[in-house]
Amino acid sequence: MLYHLLYPLSEMHTFFNVFRYITFRTIYATITALALSLILGPWAIRKLASLRVGQVIRDDGPGSHFKKEGTPTMGGSLILFALFISTLLWADLGNRNIWLILYILFAFGSIGFIDDYRKVTNKSSKGLKGKHKMALQVLAAGIVAIVIFVQPDFNSSLSIPFFKTVTPDLGRFYILLVIFIIVGTSNAVNLTDGLDGLAIGPTIIASATFLLFAYLTGHAKIAGYLQIPHVPLCGELAVLCGAMVGAGTGFLWYNAYPAQLFMGDTGSLALGGALGAVAIISKHEFLLVIVGGLFVLETLSVIFQVASYKLTRKRIFRMAPIHHHFELKGWAEPKIIVRFWIISVLLALVAVSTLKLR
Repeated sequence: MLYHLLYPLSEMHTFFNVFRYITFRTIYATITALALSLILGPWAIRKLASLRVGQVIRDDGPGSHFKKEGTPTMGGSLILFALFISTLLWADLGNRNIWLILYILFAFGSIGFIDDYRKVTNKSSKGLKGKHKMALQVLAAGIVAIVIFVQPDFNSSLSIPFFKTVTPDLGRFYILLVIFIIVGTSNAVNLTDGLDGLAIGPTIIASATFLLFAYLTGHAKIAGYLQIPHVPLCGELAVLCGAMVGAGTGFLWYNAYPAQLFMGDTGSLALGGALGAVAIISKHEFLLVIVGGLFVLETLSVIFQVASYKLTRKRIFRMAPIHHHFELKGWAEPKIIVRFWIISVLLALVAVSTLKLR
């Protein structure tokens, strides 16, 4: 909005030319989202507490978690509000990619909201049925996949890290890949959201990493120099990723141990879906596995645990997802959180390093 209102004034005064630059608008989108989430956080906590929107703890979870019961949840609505306002203020709203990611945030946030709402109203840790939630996610992601596929400048080839000449073309199967990535990342972030600040920390790190990827991919000269795919209009997603970083950081202020506010499925499903969509549009689908390696680890721990128990009646971990395993081993919650954040930072650095390893 500010871009459309103020950049045209550059014809009258050169100062307004600054609104042309993605880097400038990304910085202020980050600051705006951060300020909004910090300022509105206390009000959101009070409002949710007054409405008795409290977290319901699973009966089969670690015993130490029962003291968290009643902590205000659905804090993802705060993240999404700050993210939406900041993006609408600073992004080029004529860019279709911005609207695609905003759609994902809204659609997956709505699915998460319904799930959270049912948990709160039914006073149960069970919300939407798994098959219903999955069906809604596939439907929402499928719409994005088709919209991306029918674009005239769409390229269905994959960019493989470390191999600049290996670019397999999936054709129509790319639609299935898009659905898998968006839905998979959404649920992976959701599974990670089990400790105070555990999910939002790596989400901030991944958002910052894809901020860089989106900007570089959208810049023709830099993309050519780095020998990565150039995707026109992709650079604008850096503004949205900046808003995700800001909104997530502001939320972390209240979600840090001991948490005053949980984001719930409202936030985790939306942010995970958005990260997956940004990776697809920026043509860094495989790098998402590295950047979001912690989310992958959490998901695989659940898959292996379930498979092992069904096949052998034995468990690999004391409890899955894997962060609960370390809890039951006696690790303090803050220690698990910080160490997982460190792993996320290292994985992000590895992902960035691939830009020069081609």
